Amino acid sequence: MARIVMKFGGTSVADLDRIRNVANRVKKEVDAGNQVSVFVSAMAGTTDRLVGYVEGISPMHDAREYDTVVSAGEQITSGLLAIALQDMGIPARSWLGWQMPMKTNKVHGAARIEDIGTEEIISRLEDGVVCVMAGFQGISDDNRITTLGRGGSDTSAVAMAAALNADRCDIYTDVDGVYTTDPRIVPKARKLDKITYEEMLEMASLGAKVLQTRSVAMAMNHGVRVQVLSSFEDKPGTLVVDEDEIVENQVVSGITYAKNEAQVIVVGVKNKPGIASDVFTLLADSNVNVDMIIQNETEDGKKTDLTFTVVESDLEKSKEVLEKAENIEFENIVTDDNVVKISVVGVGMRSHAGVAATMFKTLADKGINIQVISTSEIKISVLIDAEYTELAVRALHTAYGLDAE
Repeated sequence: MARIVMKFGGTSVADLDRIRNVANRVKKEVDAGNQVSVFVSAMAGTTDRLVGYVEGISPMHDAREYDTVVSAGEQITSGLLAIALQDMGIPARSWLGWQMPMKTNKVHGAARIEDIGTEEIISRLEDGVVCVMAGFQGISDDNRITTLGRGGSDTSAVAMAAALNADRCDIYTDVDGVYTTDPRIVPKARKLDKITYEEMLEMASLGAKVLQTRSVAMAMNHGVRVQVLSSFEDKPGTLVVDEDEIVENQVVSGITYAKNEAQVIVVGVKNKPGIASDVFTLLADSNVNVDMIIQNETEDGKKTDLTFTVVESDLEKSKEVLEKAENIEFENIVTDDNVVKISVVGVGMRSHAGVAATMFKTLADKGINIQVISTSEIKISVLIDAEYTELAVRALHTAYGLDAE
C-alpha cells in the first residue's frame, strides 16, 4: 500500500465529463490498494471569471474579500469530484482549506503555508476514504480565507504530500511530462523519464510552464517525489526527484525560452562606488525583479552603462522609477521588449567543460547575436532578438544531442 497525493488542474476538471474522467483515475489508485488524497483546481476559466466579478464591483477591493470570492471555484470542484466518486461506490469526502486546516500567513492573494493539520485526514485515509481537497486556499490565524496565488494548487498538493509523508505526489496536467524543450518548436523533443529538483526549478523559472517554481522548491526542500503526467493519456510521466535517484546525468537536460523579457540600458551613469546599488535598490523598492545584469565602463572610466532585464510588464515602471530618481544621473534610458531569453539547463554542467562554448558557437554559426549573458552552476542564459527564438532553440537542442532518434 502506498500513500499518494493526486492533483488535477483546471483543464483536467473543465466540465462534468472530465471530472468523471478524474474520478476514474482516482478509482484506479484506490483499486490498487493505495491511500489517496486529491487536490483540485477550479474548473477552467472559473477563477478568471471570479476575479472579473471582483474587479467589476470595485477595482480597489478588499484583499480579504477577494480571497473569499476567488476561492469559491475550488470548493465547487472538490464537491463535484467527491460526488462523482461516491456515485462509483468509493467512499469520498471533500475538504476546504479551513477544514484541514491549511494554515497560512495573512498575505491575501499570495499567502504562504505555515502548517497543515493532518490528524483527521490521516484517520480518514486509513479508513479507506478518499480525501478530496480544494487547492489554492488556506486559512490565516484570524480565521480569514486566504489564497496562495499563482501555482497555488500545485503548492497545496506538494505541501500536503510532505505533511502526510506520501510516497509520491502526482501532478496531472494537459501535457504528459517534462520535455527537453517545447515540442511545438522542436518536434524531436524527448520526454524525460526523470529530472532533478534543481533542473526542474531552473526550467520552471526560465520559461517552462509545466510546474510552478513554488511547488518545485517545496518538493525539493521536503524531498517529495513528484510525477508530472497527463490527465488525458494513460502513460507514464516524468518523475522530479533528488539527483541521487538519477544514475547518470545528461550534461544538458533541457532548453527553455522566455518571451516575456525586456531589456533596459541605463546609458552614461556616473561611474562611482555604490551606483549599481543605488539603481537596483531603487528598483527593488518598487517591486521590480531584475534578472540578467551587465555593466560596461566607458574608455575613460568616468561613466558606465548598466544593462539589465525585467519582465515585460515591469518595463514602463522601471523606466519611470529611474527617470524620477533624484540621486542617479545618466544620459539616456534605452529599452527593448523585442527580446527573448534562451537557457540551457543541466546538473551535468557541473562536471563537464565546454557547455558555454558550444552554446556560443552554435548561436554564432546561425548568425545570432548575444546581447546579455548570465550563468549559474547548472544553467547558462543568453538574451537574443525575439525573431531568432525558434532557430536558436532548434539549433541548441541538436547541438547538445537532445534530438529524439
